[in-house]
Amino acid sequence: MLRLHHHPMSASSRFVRLVLGEYGERVELIEERPWERRRELLALNPAATVPILVEDNGPPVVGGIVAGEYLDETRGAFQRERRLFADKPAERAEIRRLVEWFLGKMDAEVTRYLVRERVFKREMHADHGGGAPDSSAIRAARTNLKNHMRYLGWLAESRNWLSGPRLSYADLAGAASFSVLDYLGEVAWEEEPGAKDWYMRLKSRPSFRPLLAERIRGVSPAGHYAELDF
Repeated sequence: MLRLHHHPMSASSRFVRLVLGEYGERVELIEERPWERRRELLALNPAATVPILVEDNGPPVVGGIVAGEYLDETRGAFQRERRLFADKPAERAEIRRLVEWFLGKMDAEVTRYLVRERVFKREMHADHGGGAPDSSAIRAARTNLKNHMRYLGWLAESRNWLSGPRLSYADLAGAASFSVLDYLGEVAWEEEPGAKDWYMRLKSRPSFRPLLAERIRGVSPAGHYAELDF
């Protein structure tokens, strides 16, 4: 049995959930509030970050990118045409580059700041860093988001899927990241029609349904968030 320690507004957690959904894997979800540094969480990952994937009584697999690789090796390699990784090394490298772009670079420049200021701080006690949102951090993240939107638009218009001709981890990483921001109403889809069409294809997939149905306590989603044709 797979267990996933996650937070609903963690892009890396959403990425792993999408991978599991595409591979038809059942998973027990355990929601964490990482800033509380729960003892059981620290036992799995001393860094107190999510996601953490645990299979049966095996060792914890920590981090979205690492969990994705683990699932490719243990599930994807047997999926043939449904595999979310390419067979050729150069194509695999491009997928890995884009996964790192969305879950690493974009998270560091955009996603984590908007989520922290608009969501996490509402749940945090003051001694954990809670309080009023930092408007300067939000402005900087929104400025950086414009660049990422342009790049996403270019990828979507240049290729059938983000890394090439087939759906891959790159698409799931991008969709996971932008779905967090879309929940918060931060994405100006009308500015990048190619990106919007790509995202509509992703959110229409069965693996996306649990994310679209999920709601964060105290934070309502944008009006179009769950609409497949928006």
